[in-house]
This record gives sequence, C-alpha cells and structure tokens, in this order.
Amino acid sequence: MHQDTTRTAQDLLDADLVSSEQAVAIDQVVKEFSMAVTPDMMELIDFNEPADPIAQQFIPSTKELNILPEELADPIGDFPHTPVKGIVHRYPDRVLLKTIHVCPVYCRFCFRREVVGNDGEGLSPQELESALDYIRNHPEIWEVILTGGDPMILSKPKLHSIIQALDQVDHVGIIRIHTRVPVVDPGRIDQEVAQILRVSKPVYMAIHTNHPKEFSETACSAIATLADAGIPLVSQTVLLKGINNDPETLTRLFRLIVRNRIKPYYLHHGDFAKGTSHFRTTIQEGQALMRALRGKISGLCQPTYVLDIPGGYGKVPIGPNYLQKQEDNQYYVEDPWSQAHLYPPKD
Repeated sequence: MHQDTTRTAQDLLDADLVSSEQAVAIDQVVKEFSMAVTPDMMELIDFNEPADPIAQQFIPSTKELNILPEELADPIGDFPHTPVKGIVHRYPDRVLLKTIHVCPVYCRFCFRREVVGNDGEGLSPQELESALDYIRNHPEIWEVILTGGDPMILSKPKLHSIIQALDQVDHVGIIRIHTRVPVVDPGRIDQEVAQILRVSKPVYMAIHTNHPKEFSETACSAIATLADAGIPLVSQTVLLKGINNDPETLTRLFRLIVRNRIKPYYLHHGDFAKGTSHFRTTIQEGQALMRALRGKISGLCQPTYVLDIPGGYGKVPIGPNYLQKQEDNQYYVEDPWSQAHLYPPKD
C-alpha cells in the first residue's frame, strides 16, 4: 500500500514503479504541470500495462510538452468573467466559487492546469468574504458552484462555514459541488461530511469520473454514503482518446455510474488546454459515440455531449442531429439504428 500521495518522479522511482529513464522524462513534465496521485489511485494502476487508463490520467507523459498554437492557458475563458477573485460569473443565474487551487490528484488533461497545482493558493479569509459578498449583492445568482481546485479537500470546518454562508443567502436556490474526491480519495467522505452537506437548500454533487476502473470498493462505499444521506449526485466525464473513446468502455462506465445512484450529466469534449492534444478526439468521433450509445443503453445512462466554447462563450450541446427538414415541412428522423422515417408519417 502506498501511504502518501505521489507527487514527484523520485517517488515513483523509489517505489520501483518506473525506470531511471522514465523518471527523468516524468520530471521534465512535472516542472511544467503538477503531479499528484492519491494512494487509492496508485493501487489501481498496472504499471506493466502501457495503456493503463488510470496511469494515463494521472502519470505525466512527455506528450504534454507538445503544446499546439491553438492551446490556451485559459481554454474556457474564466479570466474575462472574474469580477472578484474566486468568482467566475459567465452565466446570468449562476457563478463559480473557486475557494482553493489544489486537488487530491492532477488530471493530465485538466483545463485549469495553468492555475491549479501543488503550490496553488486558495482564497484568503478576506478574499473569501469578498467573493461571498459578491454573491450576496447579486440577486440574479440562483446557483453557486463550488469548484477550484477541488473543494472537497477543504477542512471540514472550512467546508461547513462556506456551505452555511451560502445556505443563508435568500436568493441562492441551489449549491453545487464539483469534485473528484469520492472516487480518487474516498476516505475523505464520511458521515460528518455528508451531514455538513445537508442544509436547507439542495446541495448537488457533480462527481468527475472517466473510466470503470475508478469504481473501487472504497469509492463505491463513499458514493453510497453521500447517496444514503440524500445528496443528489450527477457525473461529469471527459471524452479521452485511448481511455474511454469507445462504446464498450462508455457503456460500462455509464451503467456503473447509474448503478451507484449517480445521474450521468455531461460528457465533455476535450478542451484546448496546453499539452493535451494527445487526449482530444474529434467532434465527429464524439457524435458517433453518442449515436452508438443511444441505441445501446438506457436513457438514464445518457449524458449530454458538450463543448465549452474557447474564449468564455459558454457550454453548448454538440450531440448528433437526428432530424432533416424537408421542403413540405415534414422531417426525416433517424432512429437509434440510423434508419430514416418520415415525420409526420404519410398513409
């Protein structure tokens, strides 16, 4: 059992998990983009399998040093929509509240990899209060989304204080938390945490998970603790080349998500984050995958395939189109097996 979070190439070398040559290559990447792999995730990695889906997500690769001209430090445009530190107000009725810039793990494809990391700073008490005041002073804000970094690595007193403060804002109707913790660091989820999240307003949790292998016994137990406490759970998944870009893997993943009482929410097309081109599929491939899933698995298992438009212009669905309009105001509509049918039907 690996007792500590793995943060350096030397950690991997000391554990006899990589060669000296591999360690040198990994160290090059870590100088640019932080590394952190929790003990739970390390236990799942098969270092003898080059295509291991957990290793590909968390162990640095020199492919990350290939930065394309179109790749951006702020690929989804957080910065232009930041009125005060810690707040992103892109949509009229909701804001992101970024309280912390560290995570239990660092995904190699992260769209915030330029601002999160082992030395990422969180909000000071004064900055947090200014961010909360922004929310209090903008009555159009109906939903607050805690993100970062990963808000679920905040101390319990800190998390409790923030949730309580948001719960007391009259015009806030929903609190949402985006996190990897229940899957990658499930020991942090206990009855005390579940109780902290039970306030007068609904607290939704969006759990980020990308591959069936992530659903360890301890992860499933942590998720059950949240579900049993009545916390509504949804999922977010990134479409990743070589990890989950095939119908069989996505079918197993989304069925596992639903079995664990989580509603699949978003399947994200890869962002133009620096050094992530080796993970990105084409939009056409993503649409074909969604078509394959439509005819194969339950509607409960279907996420919305979305693209976050570079530059901060928002998130839009980009799934396949099943309609073709005809000149007589009728349509041809394709069924899940790509057969076209006239609508309304003619005698």
